[in-house]
Amino acid sequence: MMLTTGAFIPYVQAPEPMTVTASEGYADLSAQLRDILKDERIKGAIAGVSVRKASDGELLFSHFGDIRLHPASNMKLLTGAAALEILGPEHRFTTEVFTEGKVNEGTLNGDLYLKGKGDPTLLKADFDQLAADVKKAGIRVINGDLIADDSWYDNVRLSQDLNWSDESFYTGSQVSALTASPNEDYDSGTVIVAVNPGSEGEPAKVTLDPFTDYVTIVNKAKTVAKGGKKDISIEREHGTNTIIVEGTIPVDGSQSRSWVAVWEPTGYALDLFKKSLQEAGVQFTGHSKTGFAVTPKESKLVASKDSMPLKELMIPFMKLSNNGHAEVLVKELGRKVYGEGSWDKGLEVLEEAADGWGMDTSTMMLRDGSGMSHKNMIPADEISKMLVAVQEKPYFAEYLKSLPVSGAADRMVGGTLRGRMKGTAAENNVKAKTGSLTAVSSLSGYVTTQAGEELVFSIMINNDLTTVTPIEDALVTAIANYNGR
Repeated sequence: MMLTTGAFIPYVQAPEPMTVTASEGYADLSAQLRDILKDERIKGAIAGVSVRKASDGELLFSHFGDIRLHPASNMKLLTGAAALEILGPEHRFTTEVFTEGKVNEGTLNGDLYLKGKGDPTLLKADFDQLAADVKKAGIRVINGDLIADDSWYDNVRLSQDLNWSDESFYTGSQVSALTASPNEDYDSGTVIVAVNPGSEGEPAKVTLDPFTDYVTIVNKAKTVAKGGKKDISIEREHGTNTIIVEGTIPVDGSQSRSWVAVWEPTGYALDLFKKSLQEAGVQFTGHSKTGFAVTPKESKLVASKDSMPLKELMIPFMKLSNNGHAEVLVKELGRKVYGEGSWDKGLEVLEEAADGWGMDTSTMMLRDGSGMSHKNMIPADEISKMLVAVQEKPYFAEYLKSLPVSGAADRMVGGTLRGRMKGTAAENNVKAKTGSLTAVSSLSGYVTTQAGEELVFSIMINNDLTTVTPIEDALVTAIANYNGR
């Protein structure tokens, strides 16, 4: 329609959010949920809420449920289910060591290749074992180079929408087919930088775990008098592996720790492996170098290490909302189905899986596997639809077990919900995935009502300027308290 200057434009009132009550038996629950959604804390924001019967998917309540919203880490619900469905619960990532050289009286005359195939759980101890296996294979001296091969995936390290300000933190770690983790949280591609007080007036004490020469610590932090201000900053300079530690810590101050994402994690893994080889007594000749290349086809396998099965990896991935795991799984999906370990192909597989669960992919935008992108868009009704569909899948028991449990104190049970909904009907009842970004909060999963009925829910709140998790908890607690049939 073309408007001329001075044309009258009638006022059209914005439509009310669609609210569906599928049967009279849930009218009371719908009324309670509508009342909670009148909370002043979400004034000016938008809340998409969808509630279905777990048994048949019947839609019981929908408030802006058809509106596309940013899911934050609820995106991992799709990634985790797709990984279990396509890769399988028993899928393992393999790391291998090859050589094309000959071994003569303990000396390898040729290069040694460390080939990564996506394992995000490699610890220093795993490199130690690989090094021990190399020595057991009769190699005691390497007269050649040590080469890293990360060609299993492409070389795009960061998803397209990741904010630059997240790049130095574990939430924005780089993705490589060859990487390492500092501990059993498996935050791949990171090192733990710890800051402790020294003597008053002296520099703070800074340690690195695992120790690696791949990063450089610039310690500008000072120890101040007892009772002084603790204000420590730990951040990596963009495009480098220089980590700047600044600020003050009192002599009686507690430790500060940060999981810092390294730049180009392939080199980090290679450095740890070289240290492991040296510690195992494997020597390098004076002209040996480290480098990066594809393993030659005629190379022979010297050692290998398999990761835990995917069904076990799902626990730290989902309970702790590990972004790096999500992005590795997306690339692995692309590699498995299309022979290309990239975000483009992986997200294509993810969309195909969503279509198979009955989701309307024409109303969705998928940009990464973790939910870090502010351009991911999914309606709450589509997430709840997916949660109903996956119940019929053979991997559902593993999937459900991976979800955080409300109020459960054990970190690997309660996960990101361990401190929420305690002392309510929802405690130890709700199994759901949390999500949090700037101005985005989400919670989607499963809950049992007081009447013993299993319901599925999805809550996504966007454009909020305050803490809205209490509203999510109130909505889910109301569902848990519901005694109707």
